[in-house]
Amino acid sequence: MSDNPYRPSICRVHTFFDAQNFFLTAKECFGYSYPNFDPIKLSQLVTGFENKRVLNKVHFYTGVHSINENEYLHKLWMNKLQGLRRADVDVHYRILRYTEMKHLNRNGEREIIKKPREKGIDVKIAVDLIRLARKGLFDTMIIFSQDTDLNEAINELYEIKKEFNRWIRFESAFPFIQGMKNPRGLERTEWRKISKDMFDQCIDERDYRPSAPPEEPTLFKEDAKK
Repeated sequence: MSDNPYRPSICRVHTFFDAQNFFLTAKECFGYSYPNFDPIKLSQLVTGFENKRVLNKVHFYTGVHSINENEYLHKLWMNKLQGLRRADVDVHYRILRYTEMKHLNRNGEREIIKKPREKGIDVKIAVDLIRLARKGLFDTMIIFSQDTDLNEAINELYEIKKEFNRWIRFESAFPFIQGMKNPRGLERTEWRKISKDMFDQCIDERDYRPSAPPEEPTLFKEDAKK
């Protein structure tokens, strides 16, 4: 058995989208107010950064608002997820949990607001990464996220690579502009920076937003991105 396994002649690529984290970065960098990106187009784009790679599967993970708490955002996401399933994307979602918090409104009056919190998405991504790596289903995995909670999963993937003496590449992709708050990808991965021009090539042609948006909708919790 070789101590230095060779790169396959054609690399099988799986992509993994932490949708909430990726959108918040796109919002910060490019100013988009709703998740208008097409994960299939983005996967094809980044897969094409190197030759002799083929995209085998797209995995998509997100939190979704409860229909009782935010009907507009619930419908937006369920519409988008349904479209992705029809396109053979592997879709996973969790209903957001809510924490009541005291808040001062514009009149200086105290009120109670419900703040959404995503639970279990990063764990599901980590479990799938490790499970699929052990099965040998990809040669290159690309995570569209900067969530540092996934760093431990990357460390485990390196152990799998060593245990099975396999050639595997690990990459993380994220929207990028000069001066952004966090210009770093995940540890021990090759960083794939997505410019606005690249992102704009991958905007979804379909608009999944319901017809009657609320005033100033909050699409994601602001503290979701690590």
